[in-house]
Amino acid sequence: MIHVDALPGTPLYGGSVSRLIEKACRDAEVYARSNIDGICIENMHDVPYVKSHELRPETTAVMGRVCAEVKRLVGGRIACGVQILAGGNLQALAVAQAADLQFIRAEGFVFGHVGDEGYHDSCAGKLLRYRRELAADHVLIFTDVKKKHSSHAITGDVSIEETAKAAEFFLSDGLIVTGSATGDPVNQSDLVGVKKSTSLPVLVGSGTTLENVRETAKNADALIVGTHFKRDGRWQNEVDGERVKRIMENIVEIK
Repeated sequence: MIHVDALPGTPLYGGSVSRLIEKACRDAEVYARSNIDGICIENMHDVPYVKSHELRPETTAVMGRVCAEVKRLVGGRIACGVQILAGGNLQALAVAQAADLQFIRAEGFVFGHVGDEGYHDSCAGKLLRYRRELAADHVLIFTDVKKKHSSHAITGDVSIEETAKAAEFFLSDGLIVTGSATGDPVNQSDLVGVKKSTSLPVLVGSGTTLENVRETAKNADALIVGTHFKRDGRWQNEVDGERVKRIMENIVEIK
Protein backbone atom coordinates (compact mmCIF):
# COMPACT_ATOMS: atom_id res chain seq x y z
CA MET A 1 0.00 0.00 0.00
CA ILE A 2 0.93 3.59 -0.71
CA HIS A 3 -1.14 5.88 1.49
CA VAL A 4 -1.17 9.20 -0.35
CA ASP A 5 -1.01 12.32 1.83
CA ALA A 6 -4.25 14.27 2.22
CA LEU A 7 -5.51 15.58 -1.11
CA PRO A 8 -6.65 19.13 -1.96
CA GLY A 9 -10.02 20.00 -0.47
CA THR A 10 -9.67 17.68 2.54
CA PRO A 11 -9.07 18.87 6.13
CA LEU A 12 -5.48 17.62 6.43
CA TYR A 13 -4.23 18.82 3.03
CA GLY A 14 -0.70 20.19 3.38
CA GLY A 15 -0.88 22.71 0.55
CA SER A 16 1.35 21.10 -2.09
CA VAL A 17 0.36 18.53 -4.70
CA SER A 18 4.00 18.23 -5.77
CA ARG A 19 5.09 17.19 -2.28
CA LEU A 20 2.45 14.50 -1.91
CA ILE A 21 3.42 13.10 -5.33
CA GLU A 22 7.10 13.10 -4.34
CA LYS A 23 6.31 11.24 -1.12
CA ALA A 24 4.19 8.63 -2.91
CA CYS A 25 7.02 8.08 -5.41
CA ARG A 26 9.57 7.66 -2.61
CA ASP A 27 7.42 4.89 -1.17
CA ALA A 28 7.12 3.35 -4.63
CA GLU A 29 10.91 3.39 -5.02
CA VAL A 30 11.31 1.43 -1.78
CA TYR A 31 8.77 -1.14 -2.97
CA ALA A 32 10.42 -1.37 -6.39
CA ARG A 33 13.68 -2.42 -4.73
CA SER A 34 11.93 -5.07 -2.63
CA ASN A 35 10.72 -7.58 -5.23
CA ILE A 36 7.04 -7.11 -4.42
CA ASP A 37 4.35 -8.09 -6.90
CA GLY A 38 2.03 -5.10 -6.76
CA ILE A 39 1.34 -1.61 -5.44
CA CYS A 40 -2.07 -0.27 -4.43
CA ILE A 41 -2.42 3.52 -4.12
CA GLU A 42 -5.03 4.86 -1.70
CA ASN A 43 -6.19 8.25 -0.38
CA MET A 44 -6.08 7.02 3.22
CA HIS A 45 -5.25 10.46 4.69
CA ASP A 46 -8.45 12.09 3.37
CA VAL A 47 -10.21 11.78 6.72
CA PRO A 48 -13.04 12.24 7.41
CA TYR A 49 -14.14 10.35 4.31
CA VAL A 50 -17.21 11.12 2.25
CA LYS A 51 -19.28 8.74 0.18
CA SER A 52 -18.72 8.41 -3.55
CA HIS A 53 -21.40 10.86 -4.68
CA GLU A 54 -19.81 13.54 -2.47
CA LEU A 55 -16.27 13.09 -3.81
CA ARG A 56 -15.16 16.20 -5.67
CA PRO A 57 -13.37 16.41 -9.04
CA GLU A 58 -10.01 17.35 -7.51
CA THR A 59 -9.85 14.01 -5.69
CA THR A 60 -10.10 12.05 -8.93
CA ALA A 61 -7.79 14.45 -10.75
CA VAL A 62 -4.98 14.40 -8.19
CA MET A 63 -5.24 10.64 -7.61
CA GLY A 64 -4.94 10.24 -11.37
CA ARG A 65 -1.77 12.30 -11.39
CA VAL A 66 -0.26 10.42 -8.42
CA CYS A 67 -1.07 7.05 -9.96
CA ALA A 68 0.38 8.04 -13.32
CA GLU A 69 3.65 9.14 -11.69
CA VAL A 70 3.95 5.94 -9.63
CA LYS A 71 3.20 3.82 -12.70
CA ARG A 72 5.79 5.74 -14.74
CA LEU A 73 8.37 5.14 -12.00
CA VAL A 74 7.86 1.37 -11.69
CA GLY A 75 7.02 0.82 -15.36
CA GLY A 76 5.87 -2.68 -16.20
CA ARG A 77 7.86 -4.33 -13.42
CA ILE A 78 5.13 -4.11 -10.79
CA ALA A 79 1.35 -4.30 -11.15
CA CYS A 80 -0.35 -1.12 -9.93
CA GLY A 81 -3.86 -0.47 -8.65
CA VAL A 82 -5.90 2.16 -6.87
CA GLN A 83 -8.57 2.52 -4.22
CA ILE A 84 -10.47 5.78 -3.65
CA LEU A 85 -12.17 6.20 -0.30
CA ALA A 86 -14.91 6.00 0.52
CA GLY A 87 -16.56 3.77 -2.02
CA GLY A 88 -15.20 5.81 -4.94
CA ASN A 89 -15.19 2.78 -7.17
CA LEU A 90 -16.26 4.50 -10.39
CA GLN A 91 -13.63 7.19 -9.78
CA ALA A 92 -10.98 4.52 -9.15
CA LEU A 93 -11.88 2.76 -12.38
CA ALA A 94 -11.57 6.01 -14.33
CA VAL A 95 -8.16 6.67 -12.75
CA ALA A 96 -7.01 3.12 -13.51
CA GLN A 97 -7.99 3.47 -17.14
CA ALA A 98 -6.31 6.88 -17.50
CA ALA A 99 -3.09 5.88 -15.68
CA ASP A 100 -2.84 2.41 -17.26
CA LEU A 101 -3.21 0.54 -13.95
CA GLN A 102 -4.01 -3.15 -13.71
CA PHE A 103 -6.59 -3.26 -10.91
CA ILE A 104 -8.81 -1.42 -8.46
CA ARG A 105 -9.92 -2.29 -4.94
CA ALA A 106 -13.68 -1.82 -4.60
CA GLU A 107 -15.88 -1.46 -1.53
CA GLY A 108 -19.52 -2.48 -1.31
CA PHE A 109 -19.53 -4.71 -4.38
CA VAL A 110 -22.44 -6.85 -3.20
CA PHE A 111 -25.08 -6.36 -0.49
CA GLY A 112 -24.90 -3.23 1.64
CA HIS A 113 -23.10 -2.10 4.79
CA VAL A 114 -22.73 0.88 7.09
CA GLY A 115 -19.30 2.50 7.10
CA ASP A 116 -17.91 5.32 9.21
CA GLU A 117 -19.29 7.75 6.63
CA GLY A 118 -22.77 6.19 6.39
CA TYR A 119 -24.68 3.60 4.38
CA HIS A 120 -23.13 2.08 1.24
CA ASP A 121 -25.26 0.25 -1.29
CA SER A 122 -23.98 -2.47 -3.59
CA CYS A 123 -22.26 -1.29 -6.77
CA ALA A 124 -21.46 -4.35 -8.88
CA GLY A 125 -24.00 -3.72 -11.63
CA LYS A 126 -23.14 -0.06 -12.08
CA LEU A 127 -19.39 -0.62 -11.77
CA LEU A 128 -19.11 -3.42 -14.31
CA ARG A 129 -21.30 -1.58 -16.79
CA TYR A 130 -19.05 1.46 -16.40
CA ARG A 131 -15.98 -0.71 -16.94
CA ARG A 132 -17.46 -1.89 -20.24
CA GLU A 133 -18.33 1.70 -21.24
CA LEU A 134 -14.70 2.72 -20.66
CA ALA A 135 -13.42 -0.28 -22.64
CA ALA A 136 -11.51 -1.13 -19.45
CA ASP A 137 -12.27 -4.82 -19.15
CA HIS A 138 -8.54 -5.42 -18.65
CA VAL A 139 -8.72 -3.60 -15.27
CA LEU A 140 -9.33 -6.22 -12.58
CA ILE A 141 -11.79 -5.45 -9.78
CA PHE A 142 -10.81 -6.93 -6.41
CA THR A 143 -13.69 -6.64 -3.98
CA ASP A 144 -13.87 -6.54 -0.20
CA VAL A 145 -16.29 -8.94 1.49
CA LYS A 146 -17.59 -7.95 4.94
CA LYS A 147 -15.05 -5.12 4.84
CA LYS A 148 -13.23 -3.51 7.76
CA HIS A 149 -14.35 -0.28 9.47
CA SER A 150 -17.97 -1.24 8.87
CA SER A 151 -21.08 -2.60 10.52
CA HIS A 152 -22.59 -5.63 8.82
CA ALA A 153 -25.62 -6.00 11.08
CA ILE A 154 -27.90 -5.36 8.13
CA THR A 155 -26.54 -8.55 6.52
CA GLY A 156 -26.10 -10.43 9.77
CA ASP A 157 -28.00 -13.40 8.31
CA VAL A 158 -25.59 -13.60 5.36
CA SER A 159 -22.30 -15.35 6.12
CA ILE A 160 -18.97 -14.21 4.76
CA GLU A 161 -18.90 -17.38 2.64
CA GLU A 162 -22.30 -16.53 1.13
CA THR A 163 -21.09 -12.99 0.50
CA ALA A 164 -18.07 -14.39 -1.32
CA LYS A 165 -20.27 -16.60 -3.49
CA ALA A 166 -22.48 -13.63 -4.35
CA ALA A 167 -19.44 -11.55 -5.34
CA GLU A 168 -18.22 -14.35 -7.59
CA PHE A 169 -21.69 -14.66 -9.15
CA PHE A 170 -21.63 -10.89 -9.79
CA LEU A 171 -18.31 -11.26 -11.67
CA SER A 172 -15.74 -10.04 -9.17
CA ASP A 173 -12.15 -10.76 -10.21
CA GLY A 174 -10.89 -11.47 -6.67
CA LEU A 175 -12.04 -11.32 -3.06
CA ILE A 176 -10.46 -9.43 -0.17
CA VAL A 177 -10.88 -10.58 3.44
CA THR A 178 -9.95 -8.18 6.27
CA GLY A 179 -9.88 -7.83 10.00
CA SER A 180 -12.19 -5.35 11.72
CA ALA A 181 -9.93 -2.31 11.17
CA THR A 182 -6.74 -1.14 9.47
CA GLY A 183 -3.84 -3.15 10.87
CA ASP A 184 -6.08 -5.76 12.51
CA PRO A 185 -5.30 -9.38 11.55
CA VAL A 186 -7.78 -11.37 9.54
CA ASN A 187 -9.82 -14.06 11.22
CA GLN A 188 -8.20 -17.23 9.90
CA SER A 189 -11.45 -19.18 9.95
CA ASP A 190 -13.08 -16.47 7.82
CA LEU A 191 -10.16 -16.64 5.42
CA VAL A 192 -10.30 -20.43 5.15
CA GLY A 193 -14.08 -20.33 4.75
CA VAL A 194 -13.92 -17.83 1.89
CA LYS A 195 -11.09 -19.75 0.23
CA LYS A 196 -13.16 -22.94 0.28
CA SER A 197 -16.30 -21.23 -1.02
CA THR A 198 -14.92 -19.67 -4.20
CA SER A 199 -12.75 -20.35 -7.23
CA LEU A 200 -11.61 -16.71 -7.29
CA PRO A 201 -8.26 -15.49 -5.95
CA VAL A 202 -8.51 -14.58 -2.26
CA LEU A 203 -6.48 -11.69 -0.88
CA VAL A 204 -5.88 -10.68 2.73
CA GLY A 205 -6.53 -6.98 3.15
CA SER A 206 -5.32 -6.11 6.65
CA GLY A 207 -3.18 -7.12 9.58
CA THR A 208 -0.38 -9.12 7.96
CA THR A 209 2.77 -8.92 10.09
CA LEU A 210 6.12 -10.66 10.33
CA GLU A 211 4.65 -12.78 13.14
CA ASN A 212 1.64 -14.09 11.21
CA VAL A 213 2.73 -13.92 7.57
CA ARG A 214 3.53 -17.64 7.29
CA GLU A 215 0.15 -18.78 8.60
CA THR A 216 -1.75 -16.18 6.59
CA ALA A 217 0.06 -16.85 3.32
CA LYS A 218 -0.84 -20.53 3.45
CA ASN A 219 -4.53 -19.67 3.19
CA ALA A 220 -4.40 -16.77 0.69
CA ASP A 221 -3.35 -16.05 -2.88
CA ALA A 222 -2.05 -12.57 -2.10
CA LEU A 223 -1.39 -10.29 0.86
CA ILE A 224 -2.08 -6.55 0.88
CA VAL A 225 0.32 -5.08 3.42
CA GLY A 226 0.17 -1.47 4.55
CA THR A 227 0.57 -0.82 8.26
CA HIS A 228 3.36 -3.33 8.91
CA PHE A 229 5.47 -1.96 6.06
CA LYS A 230 5.50 1.53 7.58
CA ARG A 231 8.04 3.00 10.00
CA ASP A 232 7.24 1.87 13.55
CA GLY A 233 4.29 -0.14 12.19
CA ARG A 234 2.09 2.97 11.89
CA TRP A 235 0.14 3.41 8.67
CA GLN A 236 0.58 7.19 8.83
CA ASN A 237 4.37 6.89 8.33
CA GLU A 238 6.56 6.35 5.28
CA VAL A 239 7.46 2.89 3.97
CA ASP A 240 10.36 1.27 5.85
CA GLY A 241 12.55 -0.77 3.51
CA GLU A 242 13.85 -3.03 6.27
CA ARG A 243 10.34 -4.01 7.34
CA VAL A 244 9.45 -4.80 3.73
CA LYS A 245 12.63 -6.85 3.33
CA ARG A 246 11.89 -9.00 6.38
CA ILE A 247 8.39 -9.85 5.19
CA MET A 248 9.60 -10.62 1.68
CA GLU A 249 12.30 -12.95 2.97
CA ASN A 250 9.62 -14.98 4.73
CA ILE A 251 7.41 -15.02 1.64
CA VAL A 252 10.26 -16.36 -0.47
CA GLU A 253 10.87 -19.13 2.07
CA ILE A 254 7.19 -20.10 2.01
CA LYS A 255 7.21 -20.29 -1.78
